Amino acid sequence: MSNLENAEKCQQFEQAETEKEMDELNELKSWLFKENIRLQNQQGDLSLREDMLNREKERFKAEVEEIKHRLKADQKRFMQKEAFFDKKMDILKNGFAELEEDRKKLEREKLRLEAEKSAYAGYAMEADLAEMLFRGVNSQLALKKRYKDLIKMFHPDNIAGDHEMVQAVNRTYEKMKYEYDLIKRA
Repeated sequence: MSNLENAEKCQQFEQAETEKEMDELNELKSWLFKENIRLQNQQGDLSLREDMLNREKERFKAEVEEIKHRLKADQKRFMQKEAFFDKKMDILKNGFAELEEDRKKLEREKLRLEAEKSAYAGYAMEADLAEMLFRGVNSQLALKKRYKDLIKMFHPDNIAGDHEMVQAVNRTYEKMKYEYDLIKRA
């Protein structure tokens, strides 16, 4: 073979190689084109998803802010109610303390009045009581009338009634009635 033939065969070989490379290159270009379209579609999908995610993120932030605002309002309302409850509780405690103090004062006053009453009852003698209650009675008829009046006044069913006073009036009446009976018999 000659050089010329060799050169031609080399040239044919190179041409076949070039055609083969061109086919491979065209296939590669076709694949790259398709891959580029696929990637652009994916990129578009990703952009849409990113937009949706951003909108959802903004909505979520708005919801969080609204919840925070409601929470602050609820906390403020709770604090106000708690303060109001504490004020009510203080008023009740003060009221109960005043009631207890008033009850103690009333108890002391009751004890003082009972002591005065017992002291008065202890010192008052029936003669003085008779003199005082039946002063001005000079007949048996007047004695009876005064006795009825005194019983009406001091009867225990009345508001100012006093059982001990009724007993003292009864004793004094019986004593004075006995004296009038003795005077009448004599």
